[in-house]
Amino acid sequence: MKKQGGPGKSHRKGISLLQLAQLFPDEESARRWFEAILWPNGRCCGHCGSTATREVPKRKPLDYWCKDCRNYFSVRTGTTLQDSKLPLQKWAFAVYLYVTHLKSVSSMKLHRDLGITQKSAWFMLHRLRRAWDASGIEPFEGPVEVDESFFGGRRRNMSNSKRRAIKGRGAVGKTAVIGAKDRKTNAVRAEVVKRTNTETLQDFVHKNVDTEAIVYTDDAAAYDGVVRWHESVCHSTGEYVRQQAHTNGIESFWAMLKRAHKGTFHRLSPKHLQRYVDEFAGRHNLRDLDTDMQMQTIVAGLVGRTLLYRDLIADNGLEAQART
Repeated sequence: MKKQGGPGKSHRKGISLLQLAQLFPDEESARRWFEAILWPNGRCCGHCGSTATREVPKRKPLDYWCKDCRNYFSVRTGTTLQDSKLPLQKWAFAVYLYVTHLKSVSSMKLHRDLGITQKSAWFMLHRLRRAWDASGIEPFEGPVEVDESFFGGRRRNMSNSKRRAIKGRGAVGKTAVIGAKDRKTNAVRAEVVKRTNTETLQDFVHKNVDTEAIVYTDDAAAYDGVVRWHESVCHSTGEYVRQQAHTNGIESFWAMLKRAHKGTFHRLSPKHLQRYVDEFAGRHNLRDLDTDMQMQTIVAGLVGRTLLYRDLIADNGLEAQART
């Protein structure tokens, strides 16, 4: 008889809360952990990259001095943690909580778990989301499933005045997101789009799918004529699978993201939606790694991706009102 495996992804090695406390008993242990990840080849200046550095007395505000650019720096310099006044020990615990919650963690829960303000927790989580930047990655080799989904309020939950203000049916008034899943690597990419017309959807396909790959979509007219080997399933007539043609993989990604929307965050604004989409695409792509490797990958992804609070809340042309 085949031996029954553990629940979920039993091959993954986790970290218990007791082990976490032993890993980061104080600020010094957390600092050493961050330095080992961010400086794998030895300490270097976060301003100029020089290795001609030295430690400074603890009375100084930062830990090290660069002999070349003559600036003080620490392991935070040049990363998303720069200018954060929160202890590195709390950052280490935050990274753990962030990666071990499959549907992410809300700022309300993080502020209670770490003993910080909700505003600080919200900013902290958005800083961690910067690690998921997928720009510059090569196109998927395929086969690739492509589909779009919509996020926003359900009409039955709206007041009568809001319902009357919305013209049209279905996805009108919601924010569109298009995504692709590569069956070869099982990786996902997704992008918030302003419209779901032919030009927008096919441009996404052409940017993210190799010219030799086969693309599977539903029967939306916007995909007609896409410059790839293309097959579709006719959802409008109840066809969801035809041999290898289906979009079940990318639709399971939408299901996870929407469960997080409703169960963890409750409300998401169009202004910040792309950050959450990037987070869950990144989570999906790292889900087979052990917990310590997930944590290390997140921290390594923070290099060169600073985020100031004024930039986070700045107007980006999208609606800031959160939607259920």
